[in-house]
Amino acid sequence: MIIAVASILLITLGVWLVNRILPFQVCPICAGVSGTWFWMIGARILGYNIDMLVPAVLMGGSVVGLAYQLETKLPPHRSPLLWKSLFIPAGFLAVFYLLLFQWLGFVLVLVILTAIISLFFFVGNYYRSNKTSTDSRVSKLEREMDKCC
Repeated sequence: MIIAVASILLITLGVWLVNRILPFQVCPICAGVSGTWFWMIGARILGYNIDMLVPAVLMGGSVVGLAYQLETKLPPHRSPLLWKSLFIPAGFLAVFYLLLFQWLGFVLVLVILTAIISLFFFVGNYYRSNKTSTDSRVSKLEREMDKCC
């Protein structure tokens, strides 16, 4: 666990420094946590003896952190509670399959997560944006008619 904590701190520091020159910002602690579990999973795949409890804890934190980061970008008409209630358990299931190296289950849950993200961020937004533009056109016409007559 000491190696994991040191890795989180080092990657966090590195990303914080790199953020000073990047044209976009990356969350340093998010990168530190996810970067650590990522290299630990890679080390396990390569045959190194890694206690899988450590990346499991870090991956759970990444799922919750990602859910909260994406929640801040939800369209205003979407339910944050429903978003988290669907995304977080599916994310935990994806992590579970990844930790067991069950690739088919992992890919299937990624497809489900993609569908959840699509439903919350893309489906219905086209209709709503068209409706808003239609509403503004109607309002504009009503104002012009009021001025006219």
